[in-house]
Amino acid sequence: MADRKPIESWLTDMDGVLMHEGIPVPGADAFIAKLRDSGRPFLVLTNNSIYTARDLHARLSRIGLDVPAENIWTSALATAKFLDTQHPGGSAYVIGEAGLTTALHEVGYILTDTEPDFVILGETRTYSFEAMTKAVRLINNGARFIATNPDETGPSAEGALPATGAVAALITKATGKEPYFVGKPNPLMMRTGLNAIGAHSESSAMIGDRMDTDILAGLEAGMETFLVLTGLTAPEDIGKFPYRPTHVKDSIADLVEYI
Repeated sequence: MADRKPIESWLTDMDGVLMHEGIPVPGADAFIAKLRDSGRPFLVLTNNSIYTARDLHARLSRIGLDVPAENIWTSALATAKFLDTQHPGGSAYVIGEAGLTTALHEVGYILTDTEPDFVILGETRTYSFEAMTKAVRLINNGARFIATNPDETGPSAEGALPATGAVAALITKATGKEPYFVGKPNPLMMRTGLNAIGAHSESSAMIGDRMDTDILAGLEAGMETFLVLTGLTAPEDIGKFPYRPTHVKDSIADLVEYI
């Protein structure tokens, strides 16, 4: 491949890269510490829209990963940024948690179930039939449909949970309207994140554990990509995709030397 510019900025997924089921991946603390010491721009990304950046900062701190809130970029923040540029000062009916509602409030959105401009679907542990029915009716009445991310399932100690993508499919089946997904693999999430830290794709890298979200998003955003094998993608899965990461590494510990 053509020579790339040296990596000046780093974007990394969180679950499966820095931590796994609430436990830090060995080497993650050294990677974050070296990034912070280097002064290079970086972001920790997550498609999960439940938590605010401050919530995630606290959760990461408890397991020994010191990531400032301003270095965390969620699908909720990307969604709010997208809506603020597309339709500033709008209104929305939201199915989601504090991460999403806080992000929308901060860009001046009004949350309402009366003739909203948008129905916005995010992650929540309490999806209700009543809320989904209201969303269907509002979309049928003309509200535009946005979803924070297309992930169909999420992890839990008991096994997989239905996530935003699965609930979006239900609403789409009932309305005939497809949502616009803001989160990975949409490169929009990467580009808005890069803009937030003043970085450029040609000198930035994306680290992820999933070929279908992290690596695809980094590729489509024009970034160098690192697949780590501490999450969902196994080595034998890589060849099943029609695209490849720039690099494949065992874990985040192998990337410390790149900074």
